[in-house]
Amino acid sequence: MSYHGAVKVGGPPDVRELAHLMITKVAVGPMDNNAYLLRCRATDEQLLIDAAADAPTLLETVGERLATVVTTHRHGDHWSALAEVVATTGARTAAGRHDAEGIPVRTDLPLDDGDTLRVGEVELTVRHLVGHTPGAIVLVYDDPQGHPHVFTGDCLFPGGPGRTSGPADFTSLLDGLEAKVFPLPDETWIYPGHGNDTTLGTERPHLPEWRARGW
Repeated sequence: MSYHGAVKVGGPPDVRELAHLMITKVAVGPMDNNAYLLRCRATDEQLLIDAAADAPTLLETVGERLATVVTTHRHGDHWSALAEVVATTGARTAAGRHDAEGIPVRTDLPLDDGDTLRVGEVELTVRHLVGHTPGAIVLVYDDPQGHPHVFTGDCLFPGGPGRTSGPADFTSLLDGLEAKVFPLPDETWIYPGHGNDTTLGTERPHLPEWRARGW
């Protein structure tokens, strides 16, 4: 079956097979968090995006080896299983530089806008977006044999940007999305921190509506 990304807590993960990268999506915890396991097909090196809520499920998904855990932002539902996952696997930790102080597990690799993060032979580009939190990051995989794939944490969902605490933060987040994410093509696949996936083409027509409503 083809990948759809509609996963439920307690249900099976969904797996997307790209030419160079395997993407496994699993839903965990009371807030329906998504965690994504990326595996380089050439080297079998693995990277986990957001160690959320349920360490046993994540460790079962990961298996024996994990090189890196990336935390997309400082909110506790996205790192509540981080300490146990790191203690079990010995993986290094990575997070946006400006959110690292809000994550109670040491960040081995602070990330800045434009940084490259590798999983085996696959390269991910870091984009820093301010608004949902001060140091939230999204990760972009520009598939050389297909369209881009973007792991957006809580910065972009189907239907709009993630929650912000006021108009200034909302404007900052939407400005960042328009500058750093929406220039990608319509077929770009969006993997959010909660719920179902979407594409930039689906969301792009609604940008003026989002800006007008201010949230």
